Amino acid sequence: MGIMDLKQHIRTVPDFPRPGILFYDIATLFAHPEALKSTVEQMTERVRGLNGSILAGIESRGFLIGTPVAHALGFGFIMLRKTGKLPGAVTSLGYDLEYGSAALEIQVDMVVPGQKVILIDDLLATGGTLAAAARLLRKVGAEVVGAACILELSFLKGRDKLDLPIEVLLSYDG
Repeated sequence: MGIMDLKQHIRTVPDFPRPGILFYDIATLFAHPEALKSTVEQMTERVRGLNGSILAGIESRGFLIGTPVAHALGFGFIMLRKTGKLPGAVTSLGYDLEYGSAALEIQVDMVVPGQKVILIDDLLATGGTLAAAARLLRKVGAEVVGAACILELSFLKGRDKLDLPIEVLLSYDG
């Protein structure tokens, strides 16, 4: 049996979240049992090659793919969340977006200094969020060995902002 064509399970939504944007919706991918299983299996194989020891997912869709991949690999999973969502002591990092700013947080005791962390999220677009997540992990002592995403919007050139290997399952050219 060949690898499932996951693109047939991605719904596009024009003019979301604002006019002129074509949104690639993974909800339809996750709702289809075989497509979800294939996504987790394919992502697990891609992530395995990055030689990490723990996954760090970016809120919130990075949690959806990251947790089953971490389980399949026998890894732990770290949550990188928006400000004010994690209990206890946290380390924060603010970053700029195309139209504003945002911040990510991590609980201070989630990473052992030098630990090999792989970032995981649903989408690589402009690269700003993944780059900020890598900076945050490095700030707390992690060695970020790579990143993985389900989708890449290659026409936005997000890879140019990243200084680490990245694996993607699906690429859209525009």
